[in-house]
Amino acid sequence: MSPRGGGCRGDPVPAPVVLAGPSHNGAMRAARLIKMVLLLQSRPSMTAAELARELEVSARTVTRDAQALSEAGVPVYADRGRAGGYRLVGGYRTGLTGLARHEAEALFLSGLPSALREMGLDDAASVARLKVSAALLPSLRDAPRTASQRFHLDAPGWYHDPATPELLPAVAEAVWDDRLVRARYRRTSGEVERELAPYGLVLKAGVWYLCARAGKDVRVYRIDRFTAVAVSETRFVRDEEFDLPGFWDDRAAQFARSILRTEVTVRLSEAGMRSLPHVVDRAAADEALAGAPEPDAGGLRTVVLPVESEEVAYSQLLRLGSEVEVLAPAALRERFADTAERMRDLYR
Repeated sequence: MSPRGGGCRGDPVPAPVVLAGPSHNGAMRAARLIKMVLLLQSRPSMTAAELARELEVSARTVTRDAQALSEAGVPVYADRGRAGGYRLVGGYRTGLTGLARHEAEALFLSGLPSALREMGLDDAASVARLKVSAALLPSLRDAPRTASQRFHLDAPGWYHDPATPELLPAVAEAVWDDRLVRARYRRTSGEVERELAPYGLVLKAGVWYLCARAGKDVRVYRIDRFTAVAVSETRFVRDEEFDLPGFWDDRAAQFARSILRTEVTVRLSEAGMRSLPHVVDRAAADEALAGAPEPDAGGLRTVVLPVESEEVAYSQLLRLGSEVEVLAPAALRERFADTAERMRDLYR
């Protein structure tokens, strides 16, 4: 059967596919046809229902698209019957596997599906994964499936369902293209407007942050506090020595230290010492325990612990129950004593 009729005989010859359209709808259809070729190239056969589900179209559209591919010279063959489907004849390979830049960039983030979706890159990552799958040897084509069955990353913490910031896709676009943005940012004192050179995005515990140069300094902004973002056509010159992971680690450590403005003195049991790093800042707990004197005859250790405030210390240390005794400040000790008295009355 000839390629125009839906199949071919003989050795398959890799060939480029040209599918163009003058309109936006035409471009969308061309992208869909390319994705269909890649799907068929990465699998032995697919039913119309499977293709329709992957391409998010109707089965009738799949039939029309298969005919269009056949007419364009792609040897798509339709197997009839209940167990039938679509396949590419005889190991046909196409030259479509070259990755575009945005697809390659998205591929390196493919372990973060929710992040890709929030930045508007999930389609690019999907096509990139298909291109890689299509380029693999047949014996390796199940690698994406086997990997996804064994490893999954879920970034946000428990009991936390963060909302996607509405302006995140616009900010992400500016980050990828090195474009200046004019943004309005909500602070406790009111809104301010800044021109920013957006260097990078960070997703921390389900919250998105932008690291951007404002004037001479690189600063950190929470994306959900932007009230307006206008992406400029002007590109900025990126400092190629800027290290986003290193910058973030340094700023995160500075922030953690800056909020620990108060000290409390506590006496901890052995169980309390083990649990302390899980209820307060871990670095502060480790440092306080390392500098504390040896346990007394009763196995209790007195620790001076930096905390954010007495209020925060109360909510954190309360989780240790009877494994901690607050010694100072006096007001916090009295609060714990009052809480213990009320709990005793409650459970008496």
